[in-house]
Amino acid sequence: METIDPAEALEHDAHGADPFKSRAAMLVSVLAMILALASLGGSNAAKEATQHNILAANAYAFFQAKNIRQTAYKLAADDIELQLLRDTKLPEAARAQLQKKLEDYKKTAARYESEPETREGKRELIAQAKEHEHHRDVALRKDPWFDYAEAALQIGIVLASVAIIMSTPALLYAAAFLGTLGALSTLNGYFLFY
Repeated sequence: METIDPAEALEHDAHGADPFKSRAAMLVSVLAMILALASLGGSNAAKEATQHNILAANAYAFFQAKNIRQTAYKLAADDIELQLLRDTKLPEAARAQLQKKLEDYKKTAARYESEPETREGKRELIAQAKEHEHHRDVALRKDPWFDYAEAALQIGIVLASVAIIMSTPALLYAAAFLGTLGALSTLNGYFLFY
């Protein structure tokens, strides 16, 4: 049995390059490049989905905190109103002080409803949460396409590699077909055409 030196085999292939093997090797290279792009897109989509999910949860938590504070101020204002109605013999200074507190509490409760200048009112927080949910949902719709692309491209690379070893054109065609599916899935992952 004759031992073949891999360096000699490569040199022989380079001089008398088999066009089939050259095309198959080029296909493997292209599929690997597309696989890298699909992997990057999938990783970014997953990170983006997680990030926007956290930001949406934070906005909802802040909304709930504002809502609780607003409710506390409304209850305090209601208590003061009842006290003013019940205790008609309050000294004028105490009545004025309670009236001022009542107005302050009502203003604060109203401010919690909407604060456009700080974007921290309940209305703005709900809008932020919905926006983050939208971005999260888009990223979640993109992510499976990258998974499909990675699977198709990896199988395509394996088939192209086997096609080189076995010199089987049918395997190369199957690899090219899977590579095309992988490339289309990658594009759809980035742009969501369908």
